[in-house]
Amino acid sequence: MDAILQQQYWDQAIGTPRYADKKRLLRFGSKAYSQCDEDGIIAEIFRRIGVQNRTFIEIGVGPGLENNTLMLLLSGWRGLWVEASQTDVATAQIRLASWVETRQLCIENQFVTRDNVDHLLATSGPSSTPDLLSIDVDGNDYWIWEAIRSVNPRVVVIEYNATWFPPLAFTICYQESFRWDGSNYFGASLKALELLGRRKGYCLVGCNFSGVNAFFVRKDLCKRRFRAPFTAENHFEPPRYWIARASGHAPGIGPVENIS
Repeated sequence: MDAILQQQYWDQAIGTPRYADKKRLLRFGSKAYSQCDEDGIIAEIFRRIGVQNRTFIEIGVGPGLENNTLMLLLSGWRGLWVEASQTDVATAQIRLASWVETRQLCIENQFVTRDNVDHLLATSGPSSTPDLLSIDVDGNDYWIWEAIRSVNPRVVVIEYNATWFPPLAFTICYQESFRWDGSNYFGASLKALELLGRRKGYCLVGCNFSGVNAFFVRKDLCKRRFRAPFTAENHFEPPRYWIARASGHAPGIGPVENIS
């Protein structure tokens, strides 16, 4: 679908009563460096709950120009990226050299498993209470989040498999060496992640419009800031992988100065 038709579809959807609800996050979506509209949603979440220490952890970042925390890095945050691809890590280290050199950004080349993730975050993470944790490994996402004990993020962003709609509570069986084959067999359903998040003390507060990422906020921070009930049935968005909130140009990066 071309950009004009995508924008028309977006405008029509956002005008419906469901998306016009100001407590929902969908209408705040926008893209700077995220895959779809996650940048705007993340900004809106922190506008509502505030920022604590401006730190992040992201697992699965690719070559560094399209992920959920690059915009935060440019805004003065600091954090840890973890990426399995040696080629992508090398590219990111070159592109983000000025941030890597000052240790504002640490990049670890590691294939994350449920057996090594907690130790990795405990020893390399910027904080035991980061503001944001993002997980996108195209496979064992559920099992990775379940295994994390050493950090207590305020917000969690995690990819879900929108093929498995509520009330289906599915996840792929854990396979340490799992690699996504491009099919719809990957990850976990939104309902499975909702139940896991609840056990870990988080509320599901929304999903992005394309049906890729789910957003969780620590229960003590939710109060009445988001649309209840915090269930998959309430917040599920179907797979709209064909739609993207375009920023207008191909992504690029270089030193910036924050004028504020």
